[in-house]
Amino acid sequence: MELSRIVRHLLTTHWKVRRAFPPATLMAIGQAIRACNAAHVGEVCFAVEGALHSAHLFRGQSPRERAIEVFSQLRVWDTEHNNGVLIYVLLADRAVEIVADRGVHARVGATGWQEICESMEAEFRSGAYRDGAVHGIQAVANHLTRHYPAAGPDRDELPDAPVVL
Repeated sequence: MELSRIVRHLLTTHWKVRRAFPPATLMAIGQAIRACNAAHVGEVCFAVEGALHSAHLFRGQSPRERAIEVFSQLRVWDTEHNNGVLIYVLLADRAVEIVADRGVHARVGATGWQEICESMEAEFRSGAYRDGAVHGIQAVANHLTRHYPAAGPDRDELPDAPVVL
């Protein structure tokens, strides 16, 4: 376990999360999700977490492991067509993880998701949290539109508003 990681997590407060993702940015993220949902029948969920709880941190939980846990907690897996996608941001680790349900993951693959994560992380490093999040949502939507195009009215299975953990 790295001491620098522990310090980063202990110093990443709710204030830092709110500074990176203020209400206007969260609103833009929700609007981007709502807008992209019109083009496909997939479900996109966005979650941001400042830092891991100390129990998870001292156990050495990785951002990927936490993202899978959040995917389950938010019930992103519980979609009719197995096409839910979670974009998870762990601010203290400066990490973005995308966890996709088995239906859509089989069509896109890990490489497709990793490219989106790396692009978002690059924008976040420059402080462009709003743009990075919206561009990431649009990139995920492009995959969903290709594999799950809209075919008439779709019921919204997951909330569009981003979740701050």
